[in-house]
Amino acid sequence: MRSNMRNTSVFALKSPDAFGRSCSRLRAYASVALLLSWLAACGDIATKSVQDGVGANPVLPEPHPTLIPTVNIAPAEGWPDGKAPKAPAGFRVDVFASNLDHPRWLYVLPNGDVLVAETNAPPKPDDAKGLRGWVMNKVMQRAGATVPSANRITLLRPQAGGNGTLSKSIFLAGLHSPFGMVLVGNYLYVADTDAVLRFPYKSGDTAISESGTTLLNLPAGIINHHWTKNIVASRDGTRLYVSVGSNSNVGENGLEQETGRAAVWEIDIVSGSSHVYAGGLRNPVGMSWQPQTGELWVAVNERDEIGSDLVPDYMTAVHQGEFYGWPYSYYGQHIDARVKPARPDLVATARQPDYALGAHTASLGLVFYDGDLFPQPYKNGAFIGQHGSWNRNPHSGYKVTFVPFQDGKPNGAMTDFLTGFLSEDGHAYGRPVGVAVDHGGALLVADDVGNKVWRVSP
Repeated sequence: MRSNMRNTSVFALKSPDAFGRSCSRLRAYASVALLLSWLAACGDIATKSVQDGVGANPVLPEPHPTLIPTVNIAPAEGWPDGKAPKAPAGFRVDVFASNLDHPRWLYVLPNGDVLVAETNAPPKPDDAKGLRGWVMNKVMQRAGATVPSANRITLLRPQAGGNGTLSKSIFLAGLHSPFGMVLVGNYLYVADTDAVLRFPYKSGDTAISESGTTLLNLPAGIINHHWTKNIVASRDGTRLYVSVGSNSNVGENGLEQETGRAAVWEIDIVSGSSHVYAGGLRNPVGMSWQPQTGELWVAVNERDEIGSDLVPDYMTAVHQGEFYGWPYSYYGQHIDARVKPARPDLVATARQPDYALGAHTASLGLVFYDGDLFPQPYKNGAFIGQHGSWNRNPHSGYKVTFVPFQDGKPNGAMTDFLTGFLSEDGHAYGRPVGVAVDHGGALLVADDVGNKVWRVSP
Protein backbone atom coordinates (compact mmCIF):
# COMPACT_ATOMS: atom_id res chain seq x y z
CA MET A 1 0.00 0.00 0.00
CA ARG A 2 2.22 2.80 -1.25
CA SER A 3 1.06 6.30 -1.95
CA ASN A 4 2.48 9.42 -3.53
CA MET A 5 0.28 11.66 -1.40
CA ARG A 6 2.87 14.01 0.06
CA ASN A 7 0.65 15.76 2.61
CA THR A 8 -1.79 13.01 3.58
CA SER A 9 -1.24 10.78 6.59
CA VAL A 10 -3.82 8.92 8.63
CA PHE A 11 -1.84 10.03 11.68
CA ALA A 12 -2.43 13.64 10.68
CA LEU A 13 -6.18 13.34 10.07
CA LYS A 14 -8.26 15.30 12.53
CA SER A 15 -11.34 13.13 13.06
CA PRO A 16 -12.30 9.46 13.50
CA ASP A 17 -14.61 9.81 10.50
CA ALA A 18 -11.73 10.86 8.28
CA PHE A 19 -9.62 8.01 9.55
CA GLY A 20 -12.51 5.62 8.96
CA ARG A 21 -12.87 6.68 5.34
CA SER A 22 -9.23 5.81 4.75
CA CYS A 23 -9.09 2.59 6.72
CA SER A 24 -12.51 1.53 7.99
CA ARG A 25 -11.39 -1.83 9.31
CA LEU A 26 -8.80 -0.54 11.80
CA ARG A 27 -10.92 -1.10 14.90
CA ALA A 28 -11.76 -4.62 13.80
CA TYR A 29 -8.35 -5.83 14.86
CA ALA A 30 -8.74 -7.33 18.28
CA SER A 31 -5.12 -7.52 19.33
CA VAL A 32 -2.35 -4.96 19.37
CA ALA A 33 -0.04 -7.45 17.66
CA LEU A 34 -2.39 -7.77 14.67
CA LEU A 35 -2.90 -4.02 14.58
CA LEU A 36 0.82 -3.30 14.46
CA SER A 37 1.39 -5.99 11.83
CA TRP A 38 -1.28 -4.36 9.70
CA LEU A 39 0.21 -0.92 10.18
CA ALA A 40 3.69 -2.17 9.30
CA ALA A 41 2.35 -3.73 6.09
CA CYS A 42 0.82 -0.39 5.14
CA GLY A 43 4.07 1.53 5.57
CA ASP A 44 7.27 1.48 3.56
CA ILE A 45 10.51 -0.50 3.74
CA ALA A 46 13.94 1.10 3.83
CA THR A 47 15.86 1.03 0.55
CA LYS A 48 19.04 2.42 2.12
CA SER A 49 21.15 0.99 4.91
CA VAL A 50 21.31 2.78 8.25
CA GLN A 51 24.96 3.50 7.47
CA ASP A 52 23.92 5.48 4.38
CA GLY A 53 22.36 7.98 6.77
CA VAL A 54 25.50 8.35 8.87
CA GLY A 55 28.36 10.83 8.69
CA ALA A 56 29.01 14.41 7.66
CA ASN A 57 27.30 13.93 4.27
CA PRO A 58 24.48 11.40 4.68
CA VAL A 59 22.44 10.07 1.76
CA LEU A 60 19.08 11.88 1.76
CA PRO A 61 16.64 10.24 -0.68
CA GLU A 62 13.38 11.83 -1.74
CA PRO A 63 10.67 11.84 0.97
CA HIS A 64 8.37 8.85 0.80
CA PRO A 65 5.25 9.44 2.88
CA THR A 66 2.65 6.68 2.83
CA LEU A 67 -1.07 6.68 3.54
CA ILE A 68 -0.33 4.87 6.78
CA PRO A 69 3.07 5.71 8.34
CA THR A 70 5.42 2.82 9.00
CA VAL A 71 4.90 1.48 12.53
CA ASN A 72 7.53 -1.10 13.45
CA ILE A 73 8.21 -1.11 17.17
CA ALA A 74 10.30 -3.69 18.99
CA PRO A 75 8.05 -5.12 21.74
CA ALA A 76 9.54 -4.75 25.22
CA GLU A 77 10.58 -8.09 26.69
CA GLY A 78 13.21 -7.49 29.36
CA TRP A 79 16.47 -9.36 29.83
CA PRO A 80 16.32 -13.14 30.28
CA ASP A 81 18.48 -14.55 33.04
CA GLY A 82 22.08 -14.79 31.98
CA LYS A 83 21.82 -12.42 29.01
CA ALA A 84 23.50 -9.04 28.73
CA PRO A 85 24.49 -6.57 26.01
CA LYS A 86 27.62 -7.27 23.98
CA ALA A 87 30.67 -5.00 23.91
CA PRO A 88 33.68 -5.16 21.56
CA ALA A 89 36.46 -7.67 22.15
CA GLY A 90 38.59 -6.62 25.10
CA PHE A 91 35.66 -5.15 27.08
CA ARG A 92 33.41 -6.59 29.77
CA VAL A 93 29.80 -5.71 30.59
CA ASP A 94 28.62 -5.75 34.20
CA VAL A 95 25.30 -4.93 35.86
CA PHE A 96 26.02 -1.76 37.79
CA ALA A 97 22.47 -1.51 39.20
CA SER A 98 19.24 -3.46 38.68
CA ASN A 99 15.61 -3.45 39.79
CA LEU A 100 15.24 0.20 38.84
CA ASP A 101 12.01 1.80 37.62
CA HIS A 102 12.45 3.02 34.03
CA PRO A 103 15.93 4.55 34.44
CA ARG A 104 16.43 7.16 31.72
CA TRP A 105 19.29 9.52 32.57
CA LEU A 106 22.56 9.49 34.51
CA TYR A 107 24.78 12.01 36.23
CA VAL A 108 28.08 11.30 38.02
CA LEU A 109 28.77 13.46 41.08
CA PRO A 110 32.31 14.64 41.92
CA ASN A 111 32.63 12.09 44.75
CA GLY A 112 31.82 9.20 42.39
CA ASP A 113 28.17 8.73 43.38
CA VAL A 114 25.87 8.18 40.41
CA LEU A 115 22.44 9.77 40.12
CA VAL A 116 19.83 8.06 37.96
CA ALA A 117 16.52 9.64 36.96
CA GLU A 118 13.77 7.01 37.27
CA THR A 119 11.18 8.72 35.16
CA ASN A 120 8.70 8.61 32.33
CA ALA A 121 6.29 10.89 30.52
CA PRO A 122 3.80 12.89 32.60
CA PRO A 123 0.08 12.88 31.81
CA LYS A 124 -0.42 14.84 28.58
CA PRO A 125 -4.09 14.42 27.65
CA ASP A 126 -3.99 16.56 24.51
CA ASP A 127 -0.97 14.93 22.87
CA ALA A 128 -2.44 13.48 19.66
CA LYS A 129 -6.08 13.02 20.61
CA GLY A 130 -8.48 10.74 18.77
CA LEU A 131 -7.45 7.70 16.78
CA ARG A 132 -3.90 8.89 16.23
CA GLY A 133 -3.47 9.13 19.97
CA TRP A 134 -5.11 5.75 20.48
CA VAL A 135 -2.83 4.06 17.96
CA MET A 136 0.32 5.71 19.27
CA ASN A 137 -0.59 4.80 22.83
CA LYS A 138 -0.86 1.14 21.79
CA VAL A 139 2.50 1.40 20.06
CA MET A 140 4.14 2.94 23.12
CA GLN A 141 2.57 0.34 25.42
CA ARG A 142 4.13 -2.37 23.30
CA ALA A 143 7.49 -0.60 23.54
CA GLY A 144 7.30 -0.48 27.34
CA ALA A 145 7.08 3.32 27.27
CA THR A 146 3.82 3.95 29.12
CA VAL A 147 4.66 2.82 32.65
CA PRO A 148 3.81 5.48 35.28
CA SER A 149 6.67 7.79 36.13
CA ALA A 150 8.45 7.06 39.41
CA ASN A 151 9.22 10.80 39.56
CA ARG A 152 12.41 10.36 41.51
CA ILE A 153 16.17 10.48 41.39
CA THR A 154 18.01 7.54 42.95
CA LEU A 155 21.59 7.64 44.23
CA LEU A 156 23.88 4.69 43.42
CA ARG A 157 27.07 4.50 45.47
CA PRO A 158 29.69 2.29 43.75
CA GLN A 159 31.40 -0.55 45.54
CA ALA A 160 35.16 -0.93 45.54
CA GLY A 161 36.27 -1.61 41.99
CA GLY A 162 33.18 0.07 40.59
CA ASN A 163 31.56 -2.95 38.92
CA GLY A 164 28.41 -2.78 41.04
CA THR A 165 26.63 -0.65 43.63
CA LEU A 166 27.42 -0.66 47.33
CA SER A 167 24.19 1.12 48.18
CA LYS A 168 21.06 2.50 46.57
CA SER A 169 18.89 5.20 48.10
CA ILE A 170 16.10 7.56 47.06
CA PHE A 171 17.89 10.85 46.61
CA LEU A 172 15.01 13.11 45.54
CA ALA A 173 11.31 12.21 45.39
CA GLY A 174 8.09 13.94 44.44
CA LEU A 175 9.46 15.38 41.21
CA HIS A 176 7.57 15.88 37.95
CA SER A 177 9.06 13.68 35.22
CA PRO A 178 12.67 14.65 36.03
CA PHE A 179 15.40 14.13 33.48
CA GLY A 180 18.61 16.21 33.33
CA MET A 181 20.77 16.85 36.41
CA VAL A 182 23.89 18.94 37.02
CA LEU A 183 25.83 20.08 40.09
CA VAL A 184 27.21 23.62 40.28
CA GLY A 185 28.94 24.50 43.53
CA ASN A 186 26.68 23.54 46.42
CA TYR A 187 23.51 23.32 44.34
CA LEU A 188 22.05 20.49 42.29
CA TYR A 189 19.96 21.63 39.34
CA VAL A 190 17.24 19.29 38.08
CA ALA A 191 15.31 19.68 34.83
CA ASP A 192 11.75 18.57 35.52
CA THR A 193 9.44 18.42 32.54
CA ASP A 194 8.06 21.89 33.38
CA ALA A 195 10.80 23.70 35.34
CA VAL A 196 14.46 23.95 36.27
CA LEU A 197 14.71 23.37 40.03
CA ARG A 198 17.60 24.11 42.41
CA PHE A 199 18.37 22.05 45.54
CA PRO A 200 21.11 22.48 48.18
CA TYR A 201 23.67 19.66 48.20
CA LYS A 202 26.67 18.64 50.31
CA SER A 203 29.24 16.12 49.12
CA GLY A 204 28.32 12.67 50.40
CA ASP A 205 24.59 13.38 50.82
CA THR A 206 22.51 10.29 50.15
CA ALA A 207 19.20 12.15 50.19
CA ILE A 208 17.87 15.69 49.82
CA SER A 209 14.82 16.59 51.89
CA GLU A 210 14.74 20.35 51.33
CA SER A 211 12.24 21.79 48.88
CA GLY A 212 13.70 23.01 45.65
CA THR A 213 13.33 26.51 44.28
CA THR A 214 12.28 27.21 40.71
CA LEU A 215 14.93 28.89 38.59
CA LEU A 216 13.01 28.82 35.29
CA ASN A 217 9.62 27.53 34.13
CA LEU A 218 9.86 25.39 30.99
CA PRO A 219 7.31 24.78 28.20
CA ALA A 220 5.05 21.87 29.15
CA GLY A 221 1.24 21.83 29.27
CA ILE A 222 -1.36 19.28 28.23
CA ILE A 223 0.32 18.40 24.93
CA ASN A 224 3.99 18.28 26.01
CA HIS A 225 4.88 16.03 23.09
CA HIS A 226 8.63 15.81 23.80
CA TRP A 227 8.65 15.90 27.57
CA THR A 228 12.32 15.24 28.38
CA LYS A 229 14.32 18.32 29.41
CA ASN A 230 18.09 17.98 29.79
CA ILE A 231 20.53 20.34 31.50
CA VAL A 232 24.29 20.95 31.56
CA ALA A 233 26.44 23.72 33.05
CA SER A 234 29.13 25.82 31.39
CA ARG A 235 32.72 25.00 32.30
CA ASP A 236 33.00 28.08 34.54
CA GLY A 237 29.70 27.33 36.29
CA THR A 238 28.07 30.65 35.42
CA ARG A 239 25.48 29.42 32.93
CA LEU A 240 23.11 26.53 32.42
CA TYR A 241 21.98 25.09 29.09
CA VAL A 242 18.58 23.40 28.87
CA SER A 243 17.31 21.35 25.92
CA VAL A 244 13.59 21.55 25.12
CA GLY A 245 11.99 19.39 22.42
CA SER A 246 9.18 20.33 20.03
CA ASN A 247 5.49 19.92 20.83
CA SER A 248 4.79 17.91 17.67
CA ASN A 249 6.37 16.03 14.79
CA VAL A 250 6.38 18.92 12.30
CA GLY A 251 4.12 21.58 13.78
CA GLU A 252 0.83 19.75 13.26
CA ASN A 253 -0.44 20.89 16.66
CA GLY A 254 -0.15 24.52 15.54
CA LEU A 255 3.02 26.58 15.53
CA GLU A 256 1.62 28.65 18.39
CA GLN A 257 2.23 25.53 20.53
CA GLU A 258 5.95 25.66 19.75
CA THR A 259 6.87 28.86 21.59
CA GLY A 260 10.18 28.31 23.37
CA ARG A 261 10.48 24.76 22.07
CA ALA A 262 12.78 22.90 19.68
CA ALA A 263 15.63 24.83 21.22
CA VAL A 264 18.52 24.97 23.63
CA TRP A 265 18.09 27.68 26.27
CA GLU A 266 20.84 29.53 28.14
CA ILE A 267 20.31 30.63 31.76
CA ASP A 268 22.50 33.02 33.73
CA ILE A 269 22.73 31.36 37.14
CA VAL A 270 23.26 34.56 39.13
CA SER A 271 20.58 36.76 37.56
CA GLY A 272 18.21 34.02 36.44
CA SER A 273 17.85 35.68 33.04
CA SER A 274 17.35 33.32 30.12
CA HIS A 275 17.05 33.25 26.35
CA VAL A 276 17.02 30.82 23.43
CA TYR A 277 20.64 29.99 22.67
CA ALA A 278 19.94 28.05 19.43
CA GLY A 279 16.71 26.99 17.72
CA GLY A 280 15.25 24.75 15.03
CA LEU A 281 16.36 21.58 16.89
CA ARG A 282 13.38 19.19 16.83
CA ASN A 283 14.17 17.19 19.94
CA PRO A 284 17.58 17.99 21.43
CA VAL A 285 18.33 15.67 24.34
CA GLY A 286 21.91 14.59 25.11
CA MET A 287 24.37 17.46 25.60
CA SER A 288 28.10 17.21 26.25
CA TRP A 289 31.19 19.46 26.09
CA GLN A 290 33.77 18.42 23.51
CA PRO A 291 37.01 18.10 25.52
CA GLN A 292 39.38 19.52 22.89
CA THR A 293 37.40 22.56 21.72
CA GLY A 294 35.12 23.26 24.67
CA GLU A 295 32.16 23.41 22.29
CA LEU A 296 28.70 22.30 23.37
CA TRP A 297 27.41 19.37 21.31
CA VAL A 298 23.86 18.03 21.27
CA ALA A 299 22.18 14.85 20.03
CA VAL A 300 18.96 15.61 18.15
CA ASN A 301 16.06 13.23 17.46
CA GLU A 302 14.73 14.25 14.02
CA ARG A 303 11.28 14.07 12.35
CA ASP A 304 9.15 11.08 11.33
CA GLU A 305 6.59 9.95 8.76
CA ILE A 306 8.36 10.66 5.45
CA GLY A 307 9.81 7.20 4.97
CA SER A 308 12.10 4.68 6.60
CA ASP A 309 15.19 6.38 5.14
CA LEU A 310 14.41 9.90 6.39
CA VAL A 311 15.32 11.84 8.42
CA PRO A 312 18.69 11.04 10.03
CA ASP A 313 19.08 11.91 13.67
CA TYR A 314 22.27 13.85 14.23
CA MET A 315 24.75 15.34 16.64
CA THR A 316 26.13 18.81 16.15
CA ALA A 317 28.05 21.59 17.80
CA VAL A 318 25.53 24.17 18.97
CA HIS A 319 26.38 27.70 17.87
CA GLN A 320 24.79 30.68 19.61
CA GLY A 321 22.05 32.33 17.59
CA GLU A 322 21.99 29.66 14.90
CA PHE A 323 18.86 28.02 13.41
CA TYR A 324 18.90 24.31 12.49
CA GLY A 325 15.79 24.07 10.33
CA TRP A 326 12.92 22.54 12.27
CA PRO A 327 10.11 22.42 11.29
CA TYR A 328 10.57 24.04 7.89
CA SER A 329 13.58 22.08 6.71
CA TYR A 330 15.74 19.13 7.69
CA TYR A 331 19.47 18.47 7.61
CA GLY A 332 20.17 22.02 6.64
CA GLN A 333 18.01 23.41 3.88
CA HIS A 334 16.03 20.36 2.67
CA ILE A 335 12.46 21.68 2.68
CA ASP A 336 9.69 19.74 4.45
CA ALA A 337 6.65 20.36 2.23
CA ARG A 338 4.23 19.32 5.01
CA VAL A 339 4.80 22.51 6.99
CA LYS A 340 2.45 25.38 6.15
CA PRO A 341 2.98 28.27 5.80
CA ALA A 342 6.47 27.81 4.42
CA ARG A 343 9.30 30.03 5.64
CA PRO A 344 11.91 30.25 2.88
CA ASP A 345 13.55 33.13 4.75
CA LEU A 346 14.29 30.88 7.71
CA VAL A 347 15.23 27.90 5.56
CA ALA A 348 17.85 30.06 3.87
CA THR A 349 19.54 30.51 7.25
CA ALA A 350 19.34 26.86 8.39
CA ARG A 351 22.71 25.47 9.42
CA GLN A 352 23.61 21.91 8.37
CA PRO A 353 24.38 19.64 11.35
CA ASP A 354 27.88 18.25 11.79
CA TYR A 355 27.27 14.49 11.82
CA ALA A 356 24.28 12.27 10.98
CA LEU A 357 23.52 9.28 13.22
CA GLY A 358 21.12 7.23 11.07
CA ALA A 359 17.42 7.54 10.29
CA HIS A 360 15.01 6.98 13.19
CA THR A 361 17.69 5.68 15.55
CA ALA A 362 16.27 7.83 18.38
CA SER A 363 19.75 9.06 19.30
CA LEU A 364 19.20 10.49 22.78
CA GLY A 365 22.28 9.89 24.92
CA LEU A 366 25.56 11.71 24.25
CA VAL A 367 28.82 11.85 26.19
CA PHE A 368 32.39 12.58 25.16
CA TYR A 369 34.93 10.17 26.58
CA ASP A 370 37.36 12.10 28.79
CA GLY A 371 38.51 9.18 30.92
CA ASP A 372 41.81 7.30 30.87
CA LEU A 373 40.59 3.70 31.23
CA PHE A 374 39.67 2.97 27.59
CA PRO A 375 42.24 2.51 24.82
CA GLN A 376 43.57 5.68 23.19
CA PRO A 377 41.32 5.58 20.06
CA TYR A 378 38.32 6.28 22.33
CA LYS A 379 39.84 9.43 23.85
CA ASN A 380 37.73 12.56 23.15
CA GLY A 381 35.26 10.57 20.99
CA ALA A 382 31.47 10.49 21.39
CA PHE A 383 29.31 7.68 22.74
CA ILE A 384 25.67 7.86 21.61
CA GLY A 385 22.75 6.07 23.28
CA GLN A 386 20.32 5.08 20.51
CA HIS A 387 16.95 4.27 22.05
CA GLY A 388 15.62 2.65 18.86
CA SER A 389 13.15 3.25 16.04
CA TRP A 390 9.39 2.92 15.71
CA ASN A 391 9.03 4.53 12.25
CA ARG A 392 11.53 2.41 10.27
CA ASN A 393 11.37 -1.03 8.70
CA PRO A 394 13.70 -2.73 9.50
CA HIS A 395 14.61 -1.47 12.97
CA SER A 396 17.42 0.97 13.58
CA GLY A 397 19.15 2.01 16.78
CA TYR A 398 18.72 -0.13 19.90
CA LYS A 399 22.43 0.13 20.65
CA VAL A 400 25.21 2.37 21.89
CA THR A 401 27.48 3.64 19.12
CA PHE A 402 30.81 5.45 19.02
CA VAL A 403 32.19 8.20 16.77
CA PRO A 404 35.93 8.99 16.96
CA PHE A 405 37.04 12.63 17.13
CA GLN A 406 40.29 14.36 16.27
CA ASP A 407 41.05 18.02 16.94
CA GLY A 408 37.47 18.47 18.14
CA LYS A 409 35.80 17.16 14.97
CA PRO A 410 34.34 13.77 13.97
CA ASN A 411 37.08 11.72 12.36
CA GLY A 412 35.94 8.38 11.08
CA ALA A 413 32.93 6.11 10.81
CA MET A 414 30.37 5.51 13.53
CA THR A 415 30.78 1.98 14.91
CA ASP A 416 28.71 -0.23 17.20
CA PHE A 417 29.93 -0.33 20.79
CA LEU A 418 27.17 -1.96 22.87
CA THR A 419 24.71 -4.23 21.05
CA GLY A 420 22.46 -7.21 21.71
CA PHE A 421 19.46 -5.21 22.91
CA LEU A 422 17.23 -6.87 20.27
CA SER A 423 16.37 -10.56 20.17
CA GLU A 424 16.52 -12.53 16.92
CA ASP A 425 12.75 -12.16 16.53
CA GLY A 426 12.89 -8.39 16.98
CA HIS A 427 11.87 -8.05 20.64
CA ALA A 428 13.64 -5.55 22.88
CA TYR A 429 15.51 -6.97 25.85
CA GLY A 430 16.39 -3.38 26.70
CA ARG A 431 16.63 0.14 25.26
CA PRO A 432 19.68 2.32 25.97
CA VAL A 433 19.15 5.99 26.75
CA GLY A 434 21.55 8.01 28.91
CA VAL A 435 25.32 7.42 28.81
CA ALA A 436 27.92 8.71 31.26
CA VAL A 437 31.57 8.16 32.21
CA ASP A 438 32.11 7.16 35.84
CA HIS A 439 35.04 8.12 38.05
CA GLY A 440 36.97 5.01 37.09
CA GLY A 441 36.65 5.80 33.40
CA ALA A 442 34.05 3.11 32.61
CA LEU A 443 30.97 3.79 30.50
CA LEU A 444 27.59 3.67 32.25
CA VAL A 445 24.41 3.06 30.21
CA ALA A 446 20.85 3.57 31.44
CA ASP A 447 18.49 0.89 30.08
CA ASP A 448 14.86 1.91 30.60
CA VAL A 449 13.27 -1.33 29.36
CA GLY A 450 15.77 -3.60 31.11
CA ASN A 451 15.47 -1.47 34.29
CA LYS A 452 19.22 -1.64 34.73
CA VAL A 453 22.34 0.46 34.52
CA TRP A 454 25.15 -1.32 32.67
CA ARG A 455 28.86 -0.68 33.20
CA VAL A 456 31.32 -1.31 30.36
CA SER A 457 35.05 -1.48 31.12
CA PRO A 458 38.19 -3.04 29.59
